Amino acid sequence: MDNFEIIVIGGGHAGVEAAYACARLKKRTCLITNSYEDLGKMSCNPAIGGIGKSHLVREIDAMGGLMALAADAAGIHFRVLNASKGPAVRATRSQSDRSLYSNKVKDIISSEHLLTIREGEVAEIILENEEAKGIVLENSEKIYSNKVILTAGTFLNGKLFTGETQEEGGRIGDRPSKKLAKFLLSLNLSSGRLKTGTPPRIDAKSVNWDLTQEQPGDNPRPTMSFISTDSVHPRQLSCFITRTNSRTHEIISEGIDKSPIFSGKIEGVGPRYCPSIEDKIFRFSDKDSHQIFIEPEGLKAKEVYPNGISTSMPKEIQKRMVNSIKGFEDAVITKFGYAVEYDFFDPRELQHTLETKKIKNLFFAGQINGTTGYEEAAAQGLIAGINASQTLNDQDPWIPRRDESYIGVLIDDLVTLGTKEPYRMFTSRAEYRLLLREDNADQRLTPIARKMGLINEKRWEIFNRKQDNIKKEKQRLKQLKISKESLKNKEDKNKQKEGDYISALDALKRPEVSYEDVCSSLGIKPAESEIALDVTTSEKYSGYIERQKKEIQKVKRNENAKIPEKINFDDIEGLSNESKQKLNLVKPKTLAHAQRIPGLTPAAISLLLVHIKKKNTQEINVV
Repeated sequence: MDNFEIIVIGGGHAGVEAAYACARLKKRTCLITNSYEDLGKMSCNPAIGGIGKSHLVREIDAMGGLMALAADAAGIHFRVLNASKGPAVRATRSQSDRSLYSNKVKDIISSEHLLTIREGEVAEIILENEEAKGIVLENSEKIYSNKVILTAGTFLNGKLFTGETQEEGGRIGDRPSKKLAKFLLSLNLSSGRLKTGTPPRIDAKSVNWDLTQEQPGDNPRPTMSFISTDSVHPRQLSCFITRTNSRTHEIISEGIDKSPIFSGKIEGVGPRYCPSIEDKIFRFSDKDSHQIFIEPEGLKAKEVYPNGISTSMPKEIQKRMVNSIKGFEDAVITKFGYAVEYDFFDPRELQHTLETKKIKNLFFAGQINGTTGYEEAAAQGLIAGINASQTLNDQDPWIPRRDESYIGVLIDDLVTLGTKEPYRMFTSRAEYRLLLREDNADQRLTPIARKMGLINEKRWEIFNRKQDNIKKEKQRLKQLKISKESLKNKEDKNKQKEGDYISALDALKRPEVSYEDVCSSLGIKPAESEIALDVTTSEKYSGYIERQKKEIQKVKRNENAKIPEKINFDDIEGLSNESKQKLNLVKPKTLAHAQRIPGLTPAAISLLLVHIKKKNTQEINVV
């Protein structure tokens, strides 16, 4: 019988990030996984980042996490998305070598001496007086702990669908977690079913590449981690593009009744923002084609991943569908696409720490909370690991705010709003996205992580060096004067006349003037790209940034208006039964938290505020 301070169940992206955080915070941690070889496995597309998602990756990295480091070590294709748009929505994406990524994850977590990795299947969680005390393995072995973090992915009662064929499984080749699912459902936790899917894999040698459009990676190559350089990247490969066509759509339409999504065999809701190809054909019937990104799965991989044609259609239809696509006329399918349906639990029954409200010391992270995507899972794993560790020693948990990080947006959305479909992150979900950029994630979060003990000396030195360089570059540009004449071609002729010279730093505030323009006009050597980006963004968008900071201060007034823990929402006079139900389900901690509950009207918020003030006045009078 073993004893640990924290047990993490599951070795996916949420699990490894949670275990790594716990070990770095000096907690004796046990990671339970079905297979050591599958740690950090990319079950679907071997890619990290993208719109909104890369912001999560950079924040995880700023907190000392492992995802960005693994992505850099395994990245075989890098691109900056939305490069021509504003800095708030720019996003880095890396295509990874599956094997290299998983190997890097194992290398990182295996180096933590306080982390023990055990193979096994968890059947139950040991409970005493509604508190988690450890786990029971399938072989009846008990392992005790003070905290338990559950990151079950798609394995809880998982079912795989290909046409009219279905089998039990968490992903292809892996059996589902049925005993644990049964145990969790017995705890009276609100649950539901969700689904996700994957496309067929194609033999790379069978693709006619001459009929596809090559898409090289960016040069210079970006990095996902703040402490990486492009020298850690392996050999780079191109991606390619093709499209579906009217014949493809005809084939799918003819067999649509054999799709488990439309036949009713799959009950769970799929990801709206990453639909299957049959979903696309049905929902976007006006489109005569859909883009397909042909992405390599690795440097030595024989398969490619056709991103854009996820499907659970029967095998015969998948063959005809694939062969109707330009460049895939002779394509050989090595693995057929399938859909996986699985249990998830209502995240509104979690604290913002990701601890369950009904069972003390039990934390949920990842797809079990209704999210989709490696990045969303890893972010939750980080938070669960931090808070399980912090509360172990009666330290304050860390609950990131919405104005502080995309991680804060993710957690607050889940806990406050819940989800009826697989939740994925987008920049549009963040109210203060100009403040929450990719490039400044370290400035926002690394000092916080350092105080908690998540950041080692090496990373802290790199961070401080960067901050010093930013400060020096701003001072340099502030002291340098640039003539209006040298910028005249960049100026609006209708602008009001100014003095002959302005500081180079002030010149950057002009929308039409770039950092490169300033350096070229002055004949000075530019700073490193990340320093230049920070200086340019902070100056050019200073007015908008200040405006968002003022908005945040207004919100904080309500955020600081705490709702008493022992409040009885049923006692609030004039409050509708519906509002009472919503408040009792979420149990908001602050007035700002209550305001974000869907369907809670301004009138209900006013009644709640009056009740809180009345209650506080009564308590003062009693004293």
